[in-house]
Amino acid sequence: MKTYQFKGILTNSGWLAPAFISVDENGLVTEISNANVKNTQDLEQVDGYAIPGFQNTHSHAFQYAMAGLAEKHDGPNQDDFWGWRETMYQLALSLNPDQLEAVAAMLYSEMIRHGYTQVAEFHYLHHDTNGSAYSNLGEMGSRLVAAAQKVGLKITLVPIFYQKGGFGKDPNEHQRRFISETTEDYYRLFEASEEVCKDYPGANVAYGFHSLRGVDLNDVKKVCNDRKTDIPIHIHIAEQLKEIEDCVAFTGQRPVEWLTNSVEVNNDFHLVHATHLTDEEVSAIAKSRAYVSICPSTEGNLGDGIFPLRTFQTLGGKWSIGTDSHVGLNPFEELRILDYGQRLISHKRDTFYSNERQDGGDFAIDMWLKSGRKAMGNSTEEYFAKGMPFDAIVMDAKHPMVSMSSHSSLLSTFLYSTDTAIQLGTITNGRWQVKDGVHCKREEIYHDFSRAIKEVGIR
Repeated sequence: MKTYQFKGILTNSGWLAPAFISVDENGLVTEISNANVKNTQDLEQVDGYAIPGFQNTHSHAFQYAMAGLAEKHDGPNQDDFWGWRETMYQLALSLNPDQLEAVAAMLYSEMIRHGYTQVAEFHYLHHDTNGSAYSNLGEMGSRLVAAAQKVGLKITLVPIFYQKGGFGKDPNEHQRRFISETTEDYYRLFEASEEVCKDYPGANVAYGFHSLRGVDLNDVKKVCNDRKTDIPIHIHIAEQLKEIEDCVAFTGQRPVEWLTNSVEVNNDFHLVHATHLTDEEVSAIAKSRAYVSICPSTEGNLGDGIFPLRTFQTLGGKWSIGTDSHVGLNPFEELRILDYGQRLISHKRDTFYSNERQDGGDFAIDMWLKSGRKAMGNSTEEYFAKGMPFDAIVMDAKHPMVSMSSHSSLLSTFLYSTDTAIQLGTITNGRWQVKDGVHCKREEIYHDFSRAIKEVGIR
C-alpha cells in the first residue's frame, strides 16, 4: 500500500485539508482521511492540491499530426470547415497502424501532461489505406488502446459507424478507410472493438455515429433500437450550417429535430458540438437528458459557431468538454474559451453559475467531471472514492497565486489565473505518469512519434 499526503484534495463538498489518500497495488483508493494513516510503510508527502483528472469526451487522435498545418489560406473568405476537411482527408489516407499508434501515444501523453486522465476516442480510421478491411477488424482501434495503455491514460473507444458521403450520397474516395456498408458490418466492428478492450482494464467501448449525414437514417434508427442500454452513444450533430441546410432539404427537419423526433434520445446520448440550434431543439435536448460535448478550441479554430450554453443550462442541460482536433489541449483553457465566448455574446459574467454552486471554477469543474464520466460509461459522481482508481491532477501549493488564495478561491484561481506551469504532475492508477511537466516515458514516445511524422512527411 502507498499513501500520499497532500495539502488538500477536492471532494464533492469542498477541500479536505490536510489529506491522506492510500492506494493498493492496483492504484485503487483504500482510504481517504485528514489524519495520518497508521502503519503505512510508503508515505509520499506532496506540497500540492489534488483534483480529479479530467475526461476528454471527444478526440480524433490521428488529427493531432496536422495540428497547426491547416492555417495557410487561399484568399479572403476562401477557407472554412469544408476546406479544412480536405487537409484532414489527406492525412487520414496516409497513416499505417504503427504510425497511428505513435501519433496517438504522443497525443495521449500530452493529454495526461495537461491533466486529462481518460479520453473518448471517436474512431473512424478503420481500414487499410486502400479501403480494405484488416484481418483483425479492430486493428486500428487496438493501436489506440495500446497507445493509451502505454502512457497510462484510460480510454473509451468509440468505433464510429460511417457509411455515407452526405445525405443520400455514396461515400467519396477520400472516405474509403471509414466505411461500414451495413449495420451488420458495424456490429462486427463494434464486437471487434469490444475484444480489443478486454486486454486493458482501463479501456471500454461506446457506440458512435459519425453524423446524420454520414449514416443512412434508417440504420441510425436500427442501431439505436438494437443497442445495449447503459452504454454511451456519441454523434457529431449540427456543427455546420451547410449540414443543417442539407438535412432540412433531405428530411424536412433540422438534425437535432430529426434525432429527437425519430429515436428515443436519453442520457446515454452525447451530442458533439450541437452548435446551431433553435430554442425548441435546445429544449428538446435538455428534456431528453442527453449531454452535449463541446469542443471550444476546435470549434473556434474551424469557425463553427458558439453553442447556446446559457439557455441550455437554464433548462438543466449538462455538458462536457472534448479537444477534437487537438489544436488545444489545456482543460482550463478550454473552459476559459467556452466561458469567454458566452460572456462576449451575453454581456454577462455568470456563465458558470447555479444556486448550489456560485463559484465559477467550482461549477465548471463539477459539471465537466460528472458529465465527462457519463460520456465514458461511468456514473460515479463522487470525486474520489474507495474502490475507484486514484486519478488526479496535482497543483503546486507553492505557486504564488495558489499560496496566497483561500480554499474558497482555489478552483477559480486554477481556472482563470494559471497555466500548466502550476501543475506538479498527473497521477493515474495511483502512480505518477507526469512529474514536473515530463511524462515518465517521454523519450520513448517522442522517438516513435518523430519517426512516424518523418515517414508520413506531413510536417
